[in-house]
Formats: sequence, C-alpha cells, structure tokens
Amino acid sequence: MVETTARIKRGGKHFEILVDLEEAIKVSKGEGNVSSAVLVDDIFYNLKSGEHASKDDLMTNFETSDLLEVATKIIKSGEIVKPAQYFKEEQDKKYKQVVDFLARNATSPEGRPYTTDKIMNALKDARINVKNKSIESQINEIVDELSKILPIKIQKKKVELRVPVLYTGKVYGYLKEFIVNEKWENNGDLTCIVEVPSGMIMDFYDSINNASHGSIFSEEVK
Repeated sequence: MVETTARIKRGGKHFEILVDLEEAIKVSKGEGNVSSAVLVDDIFYNLKSGEHASKDDLMTNFETSDLLEVATKIIKSGEIVKPAQYFKEEQDKKYKQVVDFLARNATSPEGRPYTTDKIMNALKDARINVKNKSIESQINEIVDELSKILPIKIQKKKVELRVPVLYTGKVYGYLKEFIVNEKWENNGDLTCIVEVPSGMIMDFYDSINNASHGSIFSEEVK
C-alpha cells in the first residue's frame, strides 16, 4: 500500500485527506471502493499539521459533511498526489510492455529476432520516451525512433476500412496512428488504408468493432 494525499481547493481553502494511492486512482476513474481508499476518519485543511476541516466549511463547499461523500468529491475532482516512485514504476511497466511487444513482433531486416536485453538497451540509448498511453497508439513512433540505432522491422498488415459518418468522430483519434492514406467521402464517411503490426491486429479489430458496434467494413489489402 502506498499512502498519499488527495486534495482540492474550494472557497479559498484547501481540503486534504489521506488515501491509498492505487485505490484512490480507481475511484477517480469511477471504479474501486472509496471506503477502502480513505485511510483516515476526517477531512483536513492541512494533513501534515493535523488541522481538521470544520463541518460548516464542508457543508459550504461540498454540500455535505459525510466523510465518504466529501472524500469521493476530493478524489474525483481534485488532485491525487503521485509520489516520484509511482511515476518510475509506471514508466518501468510501459517500457516492459514495449520490450515484450517488440521481442514478439520485431526482427532484424534479415529476419533474426532480438533479445529483450538488446531491445531495452536500444530504447535507452535512443532515449525514447515511452508515453503513458496505450502501446498500440505509439508503437509506430517508437519503431521509427528505434530504427535510427537498431535495424528493426515489424511485420504489418495493411487493411482498407470504410467508416460510416456516425462513427468517424469516435474512432478517428484511434485510427490516425495507423492511417497511411485517407479519403473523406461527400457524405462524411471515411475510407482509409491502415497499417497495423501483425501482433496487434486482433486487438485493433476488437477496438474499432466495439466502438462502432461492428459497423466498420474492413478488408485486408494484399
């Protein structure tokens, strides 16, 4: 368990509460259990000094003085302080996901696989910033940067998609990472060619089909 502070400023005053980091993050996303996230039995102006918030201030700023209701509002609308160690662990997880993906799907131009150590060292040498978002949305950018110091290729599948206008707004942000050619039809439909790493093609199909209720036409291009 990692203890941290969730805090918010309202009415010119600071309100803080001690929480379990992981559970509070879940609550902020609409998941988790707020009673498990909260580690103290009161709301504070200043957690370190132990200065308790008054019931009147809670009623004025949160329209309730109930501990869990106020805590939920602080967690969801305020800031969860993330320790430096948390960011390091999250970064390490993302790097491992990238390394695992490349170890499964990438080879040298001659078709030889690379070891995980080789890939990890190349990522560090290239000073590639693995962002805190899905691997699939940044893998092309990562490979472009990595290939400057490590000859690497990924087997890809080329797919033609026809996206009805009803769903273009929902899926375009996801598709743009893979699009190599696009055409907008007069009726607002999108026709495009995407290139997707073979190792993630099933996840790709699942994502666009879930977003469009299966309404996107797809056909692999040879």
